[in-house]
Amino acid sequence: MRYLGDGKTLSRADAWRQMALILGHWQLRGHGMWAVEERQSGLLIGRIGFWQPEGWPGFELGWALGRDWWGRGYATEGARAALSFAFTSPDQEHVISLIHPENRASSRVAERLGEHLEGETELFGRPVLIYGIRRPA
Repeated sequence: MRYLGDGKTLSRADAWRQMALILGHWQLRGHGMWAVEERQSGLLIGRIGFWQPEGWPGFELGWALGRDWWGRGYATEGARAALSFAFTSPDQEHVISLIHPENRASSRVAERLGEHLEGETELFGRPVLIYGIRRPA
């Protein structure tokens, strides 16, 4: 199974677990990740949306795109639409994005969205930067 167009593969079992994880988050939280599809080809190229499992540091907006689609504006466009949704539908006051310090491309997306570096924390034994934005007045 080709996954996100970046040459990586998932076994059927791993793909099933990923889908169950994402669908379960929607059922338990009422929000989650949306699939990102390239219009022209219909190919799944990534996911953008919200993540807030138990114990998470906040209401996170995240994005993950296959490497073949980096640098084309998809992450910024999709994350901007998701952020607008967050500040209207779920009525969130504050949204964060957790980004590994070496991931400058994602930090630039967060900055284009108007997010600012608020601090850092550790997830799964790795440091992450916390970018955040508050709902406009």
